[in-house]
Amino acid sequence: MAKQRGEARSGEPEDRSKGETSPCSNSLHLPSSRSAAQGSSAGKVYVVGAGPGDPGLITWRGVECLRQADLVLFDYLANPAILRHAAAAAELVCVGKHGRDRIWSQAEINERLVMEAQHGRRIVRLKGGDPAIFGRLAEEVETLEAAGIEYEIVPGITVATAAGSYAGVWVTQREAASAVAIVTGHEGESHHAPALDYAALAKFPGTLVFYMGATTAHEWSGALIDAGKPADTPTAVVRRCSWPDQTLLRCALGTVAQELAAAKLRPPLTIIVGEVARRATGQSWFTRRPLFGKRVLISRPIDRADSLSAPLAALGAECLLQPAIEVRPPDDWEPVDAALRRLPQFDWLVFSSVNGVQFLIDRLMQIGGDLRQLAGVQLAAIGPGTADELMKFHLRIDRQPPDVYRVEALADVLSSDAKGKRFLLARASRGREILSERLLAAGGIVEQIVVYHSIDVEMSSPEIAAAMSAGRIDWVTVTSSAIAQSLARMFGEELRKSKIVSISPVTSATLRELGFEPNAEAKHYTMQGVVDAIVAA
Repeated sequence: MAKQRGEARSGEPEDRSKGETSPCSNSLHLPSSRSAAQGSSAGKVYVVGAGPGDPGLITWRGVECLRQADLVLFDYLANPAILRHAAAAAELVCVGKHGRDRIWSQAEINERLVMEAQHGRRIVRLKGGDPAIFGRLAEEVETLEAAGIEYEIVPGITVATAAGSYAGVWVTQREAASAVAIVTGHEGESHHAPALDYAALAKFPGTLVFYMGATTAHEWSGALIDAGKPADTPTAVVRRCSWPDQTLLRCALGTVAQELAAAKLRPPLTIIVGEVARRATGQSWFTRRPLFGKRVLISRPIDRADSLSAPLAALGAECLLQPAIEVRPPDDWEPVDAALRRLPQFDWLVFSSVNGVQFLIDRLMQIGGDLRQLAGVQLAAIGPGTADELMKFHLRIDRQPPDVYRVEALADVLSSDAKGKRFLLARASRGREILSERLLAAGGIVEQIVVYHSIDVEMSSPEIAAAMSAGRIDWVTVTSSAIAQSLARMFGEELRKSKIVSISPVTSATLRELGFEPNAEAKHYTMQGVVDAIVAA
């Protein structure tokens, strides 16, 4: 069954406000899903809090639940990056997208939860923030209990507590506030709960935190002032707390509605009212990071993206994942298997990429071999990244270019005593022939085996294409010539709307041949070198 995409109500407050651009789309290009599990035994529902936005704020228990889920029903406030923790075969369904089509009703969500659980599936209901804070948790739990469905609730970090850490608005302070009230700014759908007692809230001796208060700010702020709350009470508005585009607006209670309209601030946002807001500066550690607010496209294969996305995200960048190429096993393993059976006959085994290491070592194990077959073979790697991958298998390299991590430099270090030596080159299905040619010219005996295929991704996701077309991507990372060629085909002239960072002179030369001048080039031809080049630029 193909992955579905829908719209529905989000897990935390601001989901009910209109007009917010949604990250619900799956820009991660996760693999296709499997069919629903069959069986008579009921499944289980895990209601998981995704936290306020930063994908690192989901709990470890939440990650465990995602890894074992057959189906994930997620809200638009849940960062799509969190979905990378889901099992490869999991079905991913967005039930809270705004701006397109419609929003699923709570009744539809409840019905889907029960139906899928009764078919024996394990379901994660992923909600922004904490499910118990204005996340309509009670309605879903009541439905599950009525249907006899087993469930578990995994709390999440809510924005009221995250605001202090990420935006510098401490909702409690020793001298200013020793109590916090979390208040809904949207009462429209509640017909049974008593109306808010604004007189009591106006006298509350602490901080008021309003959720879902964007479109009704004039109503609740006016009600507080009418009940006696001073109009000059300090107020702070935190938009998209812990996201890479987090913003902070400081104002007074009496002008909050006008300030929101003037700044055109749209949900999701949280409004903090009280003396603590006077001390909010907006210059937290989070917004001071060097790449804060920058949007970077990671074009590597999904399973290799972390080496770029992790350090960039740590520096404040928002990383969009759009693979330009995919790597797959060879269609026919026999040439590789034949070479592996003859490993002791070779003097050198040469790796020119991390992928080459992974595919070859994995295949060696699959056919019943082990690392003892490499005992008499010397190992060479093109650079530190490839060398580090070999170290994961407790294999140390014998040679590597000292400073310049490119195939010409690798050929230099191996050619000096290549005469009469037998070399096995583990390579991709496409690439330059320089290494083979140089070793042959130096008198070496060379055999090449294709241990993985590099295949172009034909089309980007619609969301990535739209962001590229609108010029909303600051940097595009290009870490190989193959990726450069694929990106040029994928985006064409639209690629000029973003800055391009290249990993090496070879990749830069390919970009220039394609008509694209890189804006930055790594001094060290590694993933960290790419990160450093963006920061320097």
